Amino acid sequence: MLRWPAGRPDVTRSRPQSRLVAPPAGEVCRLPALEIVRRIRTREISVVEVATAFLDRIEAVNPMVNAIVSLRERADILREAEAADALLGSGAEAGPLFGLPIAIKDLAHTKGLRTTMGSPIFADFVPDEDELFVARTRQAGAIIIGKTNTPEFGLGSNTYNPVFGATLNALDPALTAGGSSGGAAVALALDMVPLADGSDFGGSLRNPAAYNNVLGFRPSQGLVPSGPVTDAFHAQMGVEGPMARTIRDLALLLDVHAGYHPSAPLSYDPRGSFLAGLDEAGNGSRIAWAGDFGGALPMEDGILSLCEEALHRLAPAGFETTPLVPDFDAEALWQAFIVLRQATSGCSLKEHHDNPAHKGKLKPEAVWEAEGAGRLTAERIHAATVTRTAWHRTLLALFERFDLLALPTAQVFPFPVQTPWPRTIAGRARDSYHRWMQVSSFATMGGCPALNMPAGFDAHGRPMGIQLIGRPRGDLAVLRAGLAWEAMLPWTTGAETRP
Repeated sequence: MLRWPAGRPDVTRSRPQSRLVAPPAGEVCRLPALEIVRRIRTREISVVEVATAFLDRIEAVNPMVNAIVSLRERADILREAEAADALLGSGAEAGPLFGLPIAIKDLAHTKGLRTTMGSPIFADFVPDEDELFVARTRQAGAIIIGKTNTPEFGLGSNTYNPVFGATLNALDPALTAGGSSGGAAVALALDMVPLADGSDFGGSLRNPAAYNNVLGFRPSQGLVPSGPVTDAFHAQMGVEGPMARTIRDLALLLDVHAGYHPSAPLSYDPRGSFLAGLDEAGNGSRIAWAGDFGGALPMEDGILSLCEEALHRLAPAGFETTPLVPDFDAEALWQAFIVLRQATSGCSLKEHHDNPAHKGKLKPEAVWEAEGAGRLTAERIHAATVTRTAWHRTLLALFERFDLLALPTAQVFPFPVQTPWPRTIAGRARDSYHRWMQVSSFATMGGCPALNMPAGFDAHGRPMGIQLIGRPRGDLAVLRAGLAWEAMLPWTTGAETRP
């Protein structure tokens, strides 16, 4: 178990005063999504009132942070809300997200609503169909009000692009919001939406959640079907997932998005409802704390102590934490991650790189991925899949002894928004735009569920999170651990911690 020196400073603390000068949110916007839906169903509040409250909040706060983009006209949204009220009044059944205003990450296709992917190539693109999870969101009764900002093509963990500009951190507008689900995390943290979706290849659900003190959940590979896509078999490392302010709200959205779809042949149905499964108490968890992976991962000073203190506070809830570094070559795994990312995302970007009309509109990180894809060989891709398989087997052995693997969510605290990406960490140079997020690759390469839980704040008020990584398809166990964490450290998600 972890041993703590006597007199250890209390580095985990409740949220400091936000540096964002924003008006406080009204009662409706601060409620959990589950409670909003309950009040709508019981006619304690109308869908129009809910939509109006959130639109007013967006109008007051979004200009300060630029989290929500392509916002629909207020009149159109309110007409849809009126129709929802009428439907409910007619006795129609209300879906699990009925009446909730939701903005979709701007990488996902939304029928009839501008979808730019943060790229000037798609600045005026309006899809004629929804992505699968967007369609399920609509079918569950949500009202799609707009999009959330993302880096160009989702590349990197700093949300800025030439179409909409930068999204600013919810706690300190001088800092990055993280990414690539940065707009979603900030909108959620500042009560502009009750729930949010995100996507995650190399930490894009987890990093911005940590940087804005909310929850982000990367589901097991295949749990949430992707599509429509051109590659339904090989491209499995990027996943869609929920973001929320409470664990139960995460489970609510995951229930809507999860499940097999024939157009995603490697998708699967969960064994039951995640939300209902949270009603069954967990039995504590044995956590393997990998820290900086035996020195393989440089960390900004203060991150490890902050995370360790948070883990220490969980002991009364039955969490037993043991320092353990998996017996695996972290560098080999990272190089395999790069190859497999370029073999999927890089090849998609190469189509634009090879198009003279598009090449000049790509940012350097996209060019780097595309050119790397052009140098790949079948032998290198095969070797990377072998390395990934070996890591998966290492994790399966680890999960015979432990319930969770824990790592910091990021290797640096939120940094100035004008910095595209950190070039060094603790004096060690980073050799690519995403190398500073190497800590996120372990869950991705294992196909594992991973939950960002807020860990606290450093002396400068900058937030950090911990990844709780579970065995493949062990999503419910991870969420149960998160629920226990939430009960022990209620400042992580409570309304009292938000501006």
